[in-house]
Amino acid sequence: MAEDDRVDLGLALLERLEHESLPLPAVVDRIETITTDPAVTRTILDEAELRGIIDRDDGIVRVKSRQYVRFEEQVITKEGEFSCRRCGAGLSTGHFIKLEAGELGPFGSSCIRKVTGRE
Repeated sequence: MAEDDRVDLGLALLERLEHESLPLPAVVDRIETITTDPAVTRTILDEAELRGIIDRDDGIVRVKSRQYVRFEEQVITKEGEFSCRRCGAGLSTGHFIKLEAGELGPFGSSCIRKVTGRE
């Protein structure tokens, strides 16, 4: 995946977090489902702040958007052999988030809730 694709996907994910505010490490945990490259992670956070998607203050990230992942419409499941992008567990059913910038996943049933902020 090209850096621009990862940045777009990261921005789309941050726009849909269901928490009003999160500690920076929790936000980075979600971004790491897209990339573990620190430079790309920084670019995603900087670009999100420039575009008004988030505010950062003293290690706390405030999400300004009130768009959420609609599970019924934006989360799809696929059967197969997968590894969760968040925890690495083996999966027979992968959950994927459909965003304008692309598809993010696979995730297990509990990790999909963590990534979207439902848990």
